[in-house]
Order: sequence, then C-alpha cells, then structure tokens
Amino acid sequence: MAWGFESPGGQAPGDGFPLYRAPGRLPAGRRVYAVGDIHGLDERLGALHSLIAEDLRARPAAAATVVHLGDYIDRGPDSALVLARLAGLGRIGKARVVNLMGNHERTFLDALAGDAPAATDFLYNGGDTTLASLGIDPATPAAAWGARMPQMALGFLRGLALVHREGGYLFAHAGIRPGIAPEAQAPADLLSIRQPFLASEAELGAVVVHGHTPGEAPVIRANRIGVDTGAVYGGPLTAAVLEAETVGFLAA
Repeated sequence: MAWGFESPGGQAPGDGFPLYRAPGRLPAGRRVYAVGDIHGLDERLGALHSLIAEDLRARPAAAATVVHLGDYIDRGPDSALVLARLAGLGRIGKARVVNLMGNHERTFLDALAGDAPAATDFLYNGGDTTLASLGIDPATPAAAWGARMPQMALGFLRGLALVHREGGYLFAHAGIRPGIAPEAQAPADLLSIRQPFLASEAELGAVVVHGHTPGEAPVIRANRIGVDTGAVYGGPLTAAVLEAETVGFLAA
C-alpha cells in the first residue's frame, strides 16, 4: 500500500518490504530509520531495533542514522526499560542513534522542575505508569519525584534534542508551523502541534518526518511523513526507512 504514492519500480530490500517514491531525498549513501512513538513498549522497541539491524546487515549503507522521534514514556508498562535502553544505546549495528524529545518527555521534565499544572497533565496522560516503572509510587507528591528519579534517566531526558535534519528532511516529534522557517520554530510547536500542520499542503522548507498523531498506517504527503501508528493502542511500532528518493516501512 503506497498511501498515495507510486512505487519506484517494485524494489524489495531486506526480506521484501516494499519501497515507495518519497516526497524528499537523502544524499547518496545515506539512510535514516525514523521510529514513531514508543510509549513504554520496550519489548516492541527491542524487536524493531532487531529488524533495523537485520536490514543493515542485508543492505549495508555507507552512513546510517536511527532517529527516535520522542514519546518514549507514559501509557505503556515499561517506560523505565525504554529509557534505560535508549540511554545506553550508542549505535544499532553501524547506525548512529539520535533521540528527539516528545511532548510527554517535556511535560515530565516540567513536572520534575516544580510545575504543578504539568504534574497534573503528566498523570492525566499516563504518567502514573511511568512513575510505577521507575519505582515511584504514583501517589507520591510531585515535589518528591525528582529525588527518587534514577540519575541516568533524568540525564537522558534532559539531553534530548528538539530537531534533527538530514538531506531534504527535518525530523521533529509533532511537526512544524507552516509559514515559519524550520530554524525559527517554537519548541511548543515542534513538540505538540497538530493543526494547521497536519492539514497544510504548503511547502515547509523541508519534508517533515514526525510522530505524535497516531493513525492506522503511516502517512505520506508531499510535505510530511507521519510514522505514529498507535503502538500503545494496539497498532504496530513503525520505522520509516528513508534512502535516496525512496521510503519504506519496518514494523514490530
């Protein structure tokens, strides 16, 4: 299923996943795997990493990057394991790893910094599962969470980037605001925007690869690729595979 785009000739890399014509391009020799929202599903993340490593062995790339698009925590049962896995992950095979921030990580950090409304939002949006996985009773007052946080997890969260750029693509958790240059985007939009970004048909200065808004399948438009396929709601955990002028998808 090409989601509105034609196949570039029926290519079948790896064990046979199809490639489609992409709206952007990467320089020759480069490949990017962009992973959608994880939400505490560590076993699924490990399986997807294995698929990425298998693809890299089957189809070596001169330079490869794995970009995790954020929302590692909340709702699913194993947020602490996801954080530990990503914090200790230097490479997947020969691919370097880039970890971006999602709105759930930002809300948690704000709560840890003493923002009471953020703490309420965090718990309302599944943060109780994150606290439990970190060994913190969800009934613990928010002011005490920071003292009980593993320093490794806290350092990882504080070090997350907002955007990543390669070739004709910009990677951000939620998207960007149309009409504003990619380098001038507000952090709140990069982390949380839906409209007018999702409905926009405008040229955005780059093809945006994002998560944040779940759907039953990946979305390819002329100006964006969405890879949040609702893993925590029963869908697969998906990675877009970008190379040259093509895109394919791995799912676990």
